[in-house]
Amino acid sequence: MAQLGYYTQESLTKLKADLQQLKTVERKSATYAVAEARDKGDLSENAEYDAAREAQVLLEIKIAKLEDVIANARIVDETLLDLNKVSILTTVKIINTKNKAAMKYTLVAESEADLKAGKISVDSPIGKALLGKKVGEKVDVTVPAGIFTFEVSEITI
Repeated sequence: MAQLGYYTQESLTKLKADLQQLKTVERKSATYAVAEARDKGDLSENAEYDAAREAQVLLEIKIAKLEDVIANARIVDETLLDLNKVSILTTVKIINTKNKAAMKYTLVAESEADLKAGKISVDSPIGKALLGKKVGEKVDVTVPAGIFTFEVSEITI
């Protein structure tokens, strides 16, 4: 069974637009590429046909996964978020207690995670550790580089 994902209305709308693009534009393009390659002769020795078919299969897998994500998506009303504790879609500022470095992350669903944009998955080690914490609380997080202690200094939307 698929895992529930929590999204804002804006994020879910973007996912639906992405799915529509894949189904209408990308699918037609993939089908055309397969037909073009098929027309080039003997399929048993046609690497272009094999590559086009493989790309088409991968596209169909991507479409199926996105349909599953959308089917299991739940909308979160940001106005109802409790800013007394860290939860999905909150932005949390944390301070590394050892070197005093401050970081700011927004906790999002796995499919929306983008470290460069400051969005980390609630399923990541840091995301899991922060969930439910309040301002002033400290948390130990085990990451590949070792164990770090962070203090929650701010929770916003």
